[in-house]
Amino acid sequence: MTATVEESTIHQIVKNEQLVFKSRMSREQFHRFVLKNTDLRIERDKYGSIIIYPLMTFDSGYNEGEVFFHLKFWSKSNQLGRAFSPSTSFDLPDGSQRKADGAWISMEKIDALSEEERKSIALIVPDFVMEVRSETDRMSQVKKKMSEAWIANGVKLAWLIDPIKEKAWIYRENGTVEEVDGFDKKLSGEGILPGFELNLSDLKA
Repeated sequence: MTATVEESTIHQIVKNEQLVFKSRMSREQFHRFVLKNTDLRIERDKYGSIIIYPLMTFDSGYNEGEVFFHLKFWSKSNQLGRAFSPSTSFDLPDGSQRKADGAWISMEKIDALSEEERKSIALIVPDFVMEVRSETDRMSQVKKKMSEAWIANGVKLAWLIDPIKEKAWIYRENGTVEEVDGFDKKLSGEGILPGFELNLSDLKA
């Protein structure tokens, strides 16, 4: 499928399934495409494939909002950096443009951005990201995104949370992956987000 597909068609397709297609859009053209369709979650991988994700289900919307609330609350309490919502796109060093269900960036990195960069999709790598699996996500694809998109581009700590199977995975910058089995556990921000903890049982409410 080409990038010339009608926008109304895109909206119809992604109601039920993920849409993936190759495109030769330049960085600037892709940015305009994303900013024109803010109601859709659009990403591009390092190979140039554009991914448009299905709309969020009721339960998935709750889980995504819950984890971001805790990240935002922690971030506001210390001012060490800023938390970014799931609608934020990041240009990554490998040429991909990605979004996370929650991301955090230190003030040191943020202060290095120019005013122009702050008003566009910035070329910046979050220090921390978290992804929450939804009913329409394929686990193999989400895990691949964690390692090949986030960690490979310089994210220091990343969480993949699966409310369906009640499991989580902790990805670290050294390449290690730790599996957490059961939502009676807590996830720690370790040295990247000092003092931040997420009680996984909150997602079972």
